[in-house]
Amino acid sequence: MISKSIQTEIDACYLYHRLAEHEADPVIAEVFHKMSEIEKGHAVSFLKAHHLNADVLPPPSLRAKILDRIGAWFGYDYILDILMDTEKSISKAIVTEKIKRNLELTGNENNHVKILQSILDNEQKVSGSAFTRFEKRHRSVGGNAIRAAVLGGNDGLVSNFSLVMGVAGATDGQSGVLISGLAGLLAGALSMSLGEWISVKSSQEVYENQMEIEMEELEQNPEGERQELALIYIAKGIPPDQAHEMSHELMLDKTKAHEMLIKEELGINAEELKGSPMEAALFSFFLFAIGAVIPVIPFFFLQGMNAIYLSVILSAFGLFAIGAAITLFTGKGFWYSGLRQVFFGLAAAAITFSIGKLIGVAVN
Repeated sequence: MISKSIQTEIDACYLYHRLAEHEADPVIAEVFHKMSEIEKGHAVSFLKAHHLNADVLPPPSLRAKILDRIGAWFGYDYILDILMDTEKSISKAIVTEKIKRNLELTGNENNHVKILQSILDNEQKVSGSAFTRFEKRHRSVGGNAIRAAVLGGNDGLVSNFSLVMGVAGATDGQSGVLISGLAGLLAGALSMSLGEWISVKSSQEVYENQMEIEMEELEQNPEGERQELALIYIAKGIPPDQAHEMSHELMLDKTKAHEMLIKEELGINAEELKGSPMEAALFSFFLFAIGAVIPVIPFFFLQGMNAIYLSVILSAFGLFAIGAAITLFTGKGFWYSGLRQVFFGLAAAAITFSIGKLIGVAVN
């Protein structure tokens, strides 16, 4: 049986290969092919070190195959951020192991995290537009919708399950539970959606204000901004004479100069400001509601302990599914993560049920 570290390298090799196969841009596809070969080399080295057959790589894990399916359904950009997280976890493990063995840290332990960026920087065929598109895509998946869906559903399920069990404990599972559960669902979903709307809207307003200030500086002090652009290019390793020439050419088009300045100086990507606050709010509302409705379903048809038992069973299945889904991002064991989620969710519900029971007895 192969170790977890070897399986991680095999999965990364497989997923980079799948990214390359479904990438329309030949330059970026070549980058993914190179990453796949690098991961394959690591896997082969680990197999040989453990005296295992390295002639043919073992198959990818179920987790990797599920991620591939997600890519096929929603677009392969979704799994890029997960791969980057994997690279970071490998780097962290290397540092931890060296510290444990009292080995010298060379400063190169996190090079694997940066290797994709390095390949792009050193690849002569990479065009500016391809590089920009790649960077934009990588940033866009940092908080990808799949992760948001899992966490949003988890928030809804755990919070409303606890609320439902608290009211059920106080009322012995009678009709008031349904009303409370639906009220909790709506209140939580509306709160989440409003918070998401405010977050997106306020971020846009802050960035827009910074962009306006940058444009004013560009119009009032063009020479100063031109020098800033030149310094940006120099910091990227471009010779000073060429950097000043490039900044002069860029200043001929103030729109492009403005885009460069807000991206490099302020770290703002104008494309990210096009997101709709209302769309984000609705997305958050429905994700929370999907999780929150699970513990309420039995009370539409039943009352008393039968409804409570069925609510616990449905919620336990929902908690396990969420815990299992989280492993797509963490790489932890399927059963471990799922059962852990069930344990904590049931513990929270048991506490609120007990408190509700005590309150119900005291009121009666």
